[in-house]
Amino acid sequence: MTALYKTIGLIGKPHHEGAEKTIHSLYDYLTESGYQVLIEETVANTISIENSVTATLVDIGERADLAIVIGGDGYMLGAARVLSCYNIGVIGVNRGNLGFLTDLSPDNVIEPLKKILAGESYSEQRFLIEAEVYRHGKLKSSNSAMNEAVLHAGKVANMIEFEVYIDDKFMFSQRSDGLIISTPTGSTAYSMSAGGPILTPNLNALSLVPMFPHTLTSRPIVVDGDSELKLILANENYENLQVSCDGHVILAVMPGDEVLIRKSPNTLRLIHPIDHDYLKVLRSKLSWGNKLY
Repeated sequence: MTALYKTIGLIGKPHHEGAEKTIHSLYDYLTESGYQVLIEETVANTISIENSVTATLVDIGERADLAIVIGGDGYMLGAARVLSCYNIGVIGVNRGNLGFLTDLSPDNVIEPLKKILAGESYSEQRFLIEAEVYRHGKLKSSNSAMNEAVLHAGKVANMIEFEVYIDDKFMFSQRSDGLIISTPTGSTAYSMSAGGPILTPNLNALSLVPMFPHTLTSRPIVVDGDSELKLILANENYENLQVSCDGHVILAVMPGDEVLIRKSPNTLRLIHPIDHDYLKVLRSKLSWGNKLY
């Protein structure tokens, strides 16, 4: 029988004792089982594994069939923005806090991984969004986000003014601390903390969540995932404005700029254990109640 995966990349958080321990364990198991293993160079430089093959994140995307990301959701997001450009499966080992994107427990990683490598798994595609900043009609900067793109001021509690258009149709104008545009994947992250709705991962939708709006009638709204969102910054704003992508990448924005947000052509192929249950994950991570009957 042909193996589903031949080359596997290991990606982990550098200088994290737990992540390094898991990488050692996975490396030993995978190499003994005959898989070619690539260790992402950033973490490879902080651990000592003799005769290991190191690679960049891009190399892993191009050469590997499967990437195992060891860390929290934040570390998964950084890897996802790169790996989504390639046809590679991705699975996460949770070494963070909540771990909505990281299925496997570090305390029991080998047994479920054996099943996944044997084909007892399923995959799903998670879409990303792209944010582009235009100034006087010219593209100034852009980046992608797995969770959310957030328009906000550069300093805390500073109100900004902007207009929102959906597919070039005016939707609303707003004075607030900013706006969160979230994917279904990101609906359990920053958006949820701001009172946004939880979107199940299979939905083709985006949520728009105002941040401390200066009106009682402003509410989160969910729109079609194929919509093109345009945010136009009022000229009266202060100059220190930003668009944050997943909280990692900051795009500078000026008064009068336009920010376009749309679905990315790239998707992330997440691999799950065959018994993965998203609703069970929600109950566990959010401490929802058990069944009464």
